[in-house]
Amino acid sequence: MRKAGYKESTVRSCVKALKAIAKRTDLLNPESVKAYLATSSLSMSRRQTVTEHLDRFYKWKRIPFTRPMYHRIRPLPFIPLESEIDALISGVGAKTAVFLQLMKEVACRPGEAWMLTWLDVDGERSCVRVIPEKGSEARERRISSRLLAMLNAMPHKWNHVFHDPEADPICSLDDFRRTFINQRKRVVERLQNQRIRQITFKTLRHWKATMEYHRTKDILHVMRLLGHKNIQNTLVYTHLVEFHDDEFVCKVARTVDEAKALVESGFDYVSEIDGVQLFRKRK
Repeated sequence: MRKAGYKESTVRSCVKALKAIAKRTDLLNPESVKAYLATSSLSMSRRQTVTEHLDRFYKWKRIPFTRPMYHRIRPLPFIPLESEIDALISGVGAKTAVFLQLMKEVACRPGEAWMLTWLDVDGERSCVRVIPEKGSEARERRISSRLLAMLNAMPHKWNHVFHDPEADPICSLDDFRRTFINQRKRVVERLQNQRIRQITFKTLRHWKATMEYHRTKDILHVMRLLGHKNIQNTLVYTHLVEFHDDEFVCKVARTVDEAKALVESGFDYVSEIDGVQLFRKRK
């Protein structure tokens, strides 16, 4: 798989899946493996992924294997309230908070955020460059002054923002995700909000895409935001959330700096009354 250009995370995932099957049945017996998959509690999507791993394994072993017909079912992603996302970001560790804020604003994939380097952060122009994965398009996205300040507060000891693959090659995105899950659990317990437990790294990408579509009604804009090459992957965001007119957060600005901060936070200008500017944003 490495020779074929697969990412190290994909290789690890494949090995992990094969080891799990080997503990439950005879991995070298394809019929036994297929019988196990047919009665397992794995989702249809997971079964399809596992059969892809098995197909590569049996080709390598030169063992005949007819793949069972499992089809991936794509469930609609969970879309939290922005207040729930912000509460989570406020309750986790400093590095995790920056990671979450980055994905919330830029809609990058977790792997893309994990591989962000300091050369990809342009402080003068307040933007970041996203190096794509999974065949996506490279893209550049503006970030808020808040996120820029959070990034600047991070230690600049490594070329990468969130880890040093040379000094600590064992540290992986999976390890970081486990740390996040433990931090998220504490936030859920403190706030007594079980919905926050459903927020994953990918949730923030889904949330941003959904908000942008309902703000612009421009599916091509969302497609470019996500770096998709196939618009079919983007169309799911056109029917994720049904908003109502009263689902807004409203704020006021009395100075140019206050108005600028609100716009950078995603608020839209509504009108001006008695010298005060009104802004609103979807919840």
